[in-house]
Amino acid sequence: MLWRRNLFAPLAALALALTASAGAGTAAAATDTTAVAAASPAASAADDFGSPGPYATAVEVGAITTLYYPRDIADSDRRHPVIVWGNGTGGVPLVYRDLMLHWASQGFVVAAANTPMSNLGISMRASIDMLTGRNADPGSVFFDRVDLEHIGASGHSQGGAAAIVVGSDPRIDTILPIQPGPLANINAVRVPALLLAGQRDSIVFPALVKAFYNAADHIPALYGEVRGADHFTVVGDPGPFAAPTTAWFRAQLMGDRTAGAQFFGPGCGICADTATWSDVRRNSLALNVPAATP
Repeated sequence: MLWRRNLFAPLAALALALTASAGAGTAAAATDTTAVAAASPAASAADDFGSPGPYATAVEVGAITTLYYPRDIADSDRRHPVIVWGNGTGGVPLVYRDLMLHWASQGFVVAAANTPMSNLGISMRASIDMLTGRNADPGSVFFDRVDLEHIGASGHSQGGAAAIVVGSDPRIDTILPIQPGPLANINAVRVPALLLAGQRDSIVFPALVKAFYNAADHIPALYGEVRGADHFTVVGDPGPFAAPTTAWFRAQLMGDRTAGAQFFGPGCGICADTATWSDVRRNSLALNVPAATP
């Protein structure tokens, strides 16, 4: 497909550049399987979802999945919801590392599929299976600390399409496709969806994301078009994508009412934020969701 050919080269080049700049630290993570990221010393403000969360983070690089998670999860007094992630064509989790660590600092276990061709969602589903096993293993740091009752799916470009594909899995509670490619069927999804586009995206045009939104009339669905964003704005420093994606998952997977008010109810935060969004739409089912209900 043309969109795949157009996307592969820049993402692959970026992945190589980021890998080179990571140097010995990345190699150590791959060899030792666990690397500790910088601590986040302070919790973010309740309504500042773009700020780092209260958790120091760790990274575990496996054969199929790279995990980003709260570093002290073994000693946590709670279970942590899961986000499964799909990369864009030719991409690897390292390309999206900043966003993954941001979510982990907010208390999520992020399972990023290592595959550069994620569209079928096979590795994303395998990540849930793997975490299910780790959660049941008394010898694992994840033992009884993973909230498998609250799982979201996200991804970028081809991985965004994969998030829609995986959204038909009964274990998934919400989807957040970012600039999703066209090879998916949202009619099979039965959970709330936030579909994100970039105003200046010339690879996955906003109209393609709107088509998914228009077809999602059977579920609460929102469409958000990030002002000025191109197809690679989310890569590296996720910039304007960090706060709304975090708020969505906090609302859907943690029951955070402040986060929910960003999307639902008459005071819909993203609806009034014209500096960040060039277009926001909520379908009739989303309009009927109260702000206090995730």
